[in-house]
Amino acid sequence: MNRTVTRALGTGALSAAAMIAAAGVASAHVTVVAPGAAQGGYTVLTVRVPTESDTTSTTSVSVDLPDLTSARTEPMPGWTATVERSADDKATGVTWTADPGNPGVGPGQFQQFVLSAGPLPEEDTVSFPARQTYSDGKVVAWDQPTTDGAEPEYPAPTLELAASSADEHAGHGGHSTGASDPATTTAAAESSSSDDTALWVAGVALVLGALGAALGLGSVLRGRRS
Repeated sequence: MNRTVTRALGTGALSAAAMIAAAGVASAHVTVVAPGAAQGGYTVLTVRVPTESDTTSTTSVSVDLPDLTSARTEPMPGWTATVERSADDKATGVTWTADPGNPGVGPGQFQQFVLSAGPLPEEDTVSFPARQTYSDGKVVAWDQPTTDGAEPEYPAPTLELAASSADEHAGHGGHSTGASDPATTTAAAESSSSDDTALWVAGVALVLGALGAALGLGSVLRGRRS
């Protein structure tokens, strides 16, 4: 019985260790995240870049963009960002490079690079192939597609997009003439409620005033009679 329990515990420990190791490998990939990103909409892309090398630092990262109309980088001390554009002014890529004197992303560290971009393609998923350059000149290309559910050694960062909606387009293409502004609607409702309350209070005050006057007049008349 004890041996069976011991073997079960040992097997469980090995499985857990394998899962942790696998998670560690997956988390070491260059990834792109954007919670809530939708087809045809604008979003903030966060490029997460871990340094896998034990001896060198990441000094540059380049990410391909799917011909976006808008692509704006966030100022980042110690790094210079450059957006590449096509002849028709579409954003085709962005590169972050460590400034002179900046050692970059050291071994065992990671860095997040932020980009405001859109509108996103009308597709279920969009790929952002990347190239990671180390201080020793080595370049790792994260551009391999995932096939048959098997993850390659250097997978391209991929982002799943939610279905597009009219709100996504209206939010950046102007105000919709057929819909009310939520803030305006709320303000109007609050104003109407305030007016109704004021009228109700005024009505009660008039009734109480009239009642008080009637009681006062009755008291005067009784006093005269007495």
